[in-house]
Amino acid sequence: MTQSATFVAAVVQMRSTRDPARNRDDAVALVREAADRGADYVQTPEMTSLVERDRARLFAAVGPEESDPTLAALREVACERRIVVHIGSIAIKVGDRIANRAFVIDAAGQITARYDKIHLFDVDLPNGESWRESATYTGGSEAVVAALPWGGLGLSICYDLRFPYLFRAEADAGASILAAPACFTRQTGEAHWHILQRARAIENGAFVISAAQCGTHEDGRETYGHSLIVDPWGRVLADAGTEVGIALAEIDMGLVADARGRIPTLSHTRPVPVAAPGPVREVA
Repeated sequence: MTQSATFVAAVVQMRSTRDPARNRDDAVALVREAADRGADYVQTPEMTSLVERDRARLFAAVGPEESDPTLAALREVACERRIVVHIGSIAIKVGDRIANRAFVIDAAGQITARYDKIHLFDVDLPNGESWRESATYTGGSEAVVAALPWGGLGLSICYDLRFPYLFRAEADAGASILAAPACFTRQTGEAHWHILQRARAIENGAFVISAAQCGTHEDGRETYGHSLIVDPWGRVLADAGTEVGIALAEIDMGLVADARGRIPTLSHTRPVPVAAPGPVREVA
C-alpha cells in the first residue's frame, strides 16, 4: 500500500443521549463539519449512538449491525465526503448480549475493519461508582489493525487503553497509528487519561488518536472529554477540552520513523523469563 506523507485527522467529541436518532444526527453533523474543515480521517467516540447504563433500556434501543441507523448514516457520509470515518463504537445486539463494536469505513462507504472491545470495565471506584460491563457485553478476542491510506491503524476501545500489551501487539503487526476512543468516567479521566494516551504513543513510537464522550449524560454518568491527538514523541497536538465539538491536527507520518529510529524499543523487545522466587528469609 502506498502511504501518503501527511493527512488531517479529526476527533469528534460528543455527549451522547438516550435517543439514538438524536445521537445519529449529531454525529453526522459533526463528521460533516470536520470534513468541511479539511479532515481526511474522522473518529467518533465510544458509544456514538447511545449512552445508556440501564440494561433493559439498552437492549430495547439497539439492534443487529445490518439494521443500525448510525452505522448506515456514517457510511453515507464517508462516501459523500470521500473521507475515512472511524466509528469509535456502537452497541450492537449479538444474541442475548451486546458487542461494543468499532467500525472503520473507507471513502467509498465500505466497512474495512471491525473490532469488539476486548477488556470489559468491571470496577468499583473510590467515589462509589460501580461498573459491570461483563453483565451486558460480550468481549472481543482479537486485536485488529486496519489498513488506512496512510498506514496501519491499531484499534481499541476505552478500558483497553490500560493494557499496553494490546498496543504493542498492534505496533508489532504494523500499526503506526493507535486509537482508543472512549467514554471515560470523569474520575478516572482526571487521574489517568492524558498520561495513558501519551504513554501508549511513546512506548510504540506511534500516533494516538482518541475521540471521547464529555459531560453529564442523561443516564447520570459523567465523562471526562478531552479527545486527544498525540504524536509519536508524546506531544499533544490537539485537545478538544470538555465540551461537544471537534479538534483537528495534521498528521506527519514521517514522525513515526523518526521516533522509532531515535528510541527503537520495538526492535529491542526481548522475552524475559521470570525466575522462581527463592525462600523467604526472616530479617533479624
